[in-house]
Amino acid sequence: MSAVPGMAPADAAPKVAMVAGEVSGDLLSGLLLGGLKARWPDLTSMGIGGPHMERLGFQAWWSFQKLAVHGFNWELLRRYREIVGIRDQMRKRLLKERPDIFIGTDAPDFNFKLEEDLRAAGIKTVHFVCPSVWAWRPERMEKIRRSADHVLCIFPFEPELLARHGIAATYVGHPLANVIPMEPDRAAARLALGLDATAPLVAILPGSRRSEISHLAERFIRAAALIRAAQPTTRFVLPVVPGFRAVIESLVQQCGLQDSVTILDGQSHAALAACDVTLIASGTATLEAALYKRPMVIAYHQNWLSWQIMRRKRLQPWVGLPNILCAEFVVPELLQDAATPQALADATLAWLDAPSQDPQRLQALQTQFVALHHSLQRDTATIATDAIQKVLQS
Repeated sequence: MSAVPGMAPADAAPKVAMVAGEVSGDLLSGLLLGGLKARWPDLTSMGIGGPHMERLGFQAWWSFQKLAVHGFNWELLRRYREIVGIRDQMRKRLLKERPDIFIGTDAPDFNFKLEEDLRAAGIKTVHFVCPSVWAWRPERMEKIRRSADHVLCIFPFEPELLARHGIAATYVGHPLANVIPMEPDRAAARLALGLDATAPLVAILPGSRRSEISHLAERFIRAAALIRAAQPTTRFVLPVVPGFRAVIESLVQQCGLQDSVTILDGQSHAALAACDVTLIASGTATLEAALYKRPMVIAYHQNWLSWQIMRRKRLQPWVGLPNILCAEFVVPELLQDAATPQALADATLAWLDAPSQDPQRLQALQTQFVALHHSLQRDTATIATDAIQKVLQS
């Protein structure tokens, strides 16, 4: 690091401020923080985060759950003042604390404005996870250029795209590609969760945010009831994040599925490892499912206004990350009005029947997901830490 007044000397452990905006951001930030602490064991970190970060000594001034909202919806409008207030407090505190670097993980609508203000005040900024400007909202490219000294990209094609707009970036691979095994052990996962070793198993992942739960959980659980009616031996596993268990339990009881659904506190990776197919909300979790080599049915639903805004800004025909990265519909997507319980059930049943009815489709999917996994494997923590060190020294 350069000898700037108020900053640590070049050989000292840096003071790092971070913001992670939801469950996936906490996980990604935790993996990144592990690499930073391996380089600088005495590093201090603070900001907005969650349990994965806190286990590494991160000082959470606010929980990441404070920022977890979904789409252009009423929840965002209702909580706008609170979220902007947190960002204003965060900015004032960081301008006083003067960290050596700020790392914003995802949460672009929150982080870019904060990064822009901090950068203008002379604080180095890094953004981890390039927004999907290649999929929708390309107007954010200029915002990225103003906000970030450097972008850490998790997909291999992103640095070249950013370079065309004068944005420095490094491909670091996807951290989860090194965490999730190339050949997940389905039997061991079922044993660990106390699940039947042989019954067909569907993992239900309706999302981690309140608005996702409100839009998708009931659809998914009603679909599960239709699946069980068609195949009575099918069982379901449903991970929930803290605070939503009561809502999910009520829906399961309403649909008479108490004996068929195992509700987990978190453990979404264990559920994906154990299942035969997953019914899943569009988002980061779909890539996790692909890394677990699991067939999936992707769904997305939000209020009418949010949907109209989003669909007009789409640049590609796909919304699910596995389909975007493979550049084809390798798994079905049921969006908005198409995401009916019956349609979700039918698409899930098709995957459950695939081993006997369409084995070539299943094998082709496995082959594509293995290739995708290899393409995303890098020494993410080391590459990212090298890039961050160069930013600190610039």
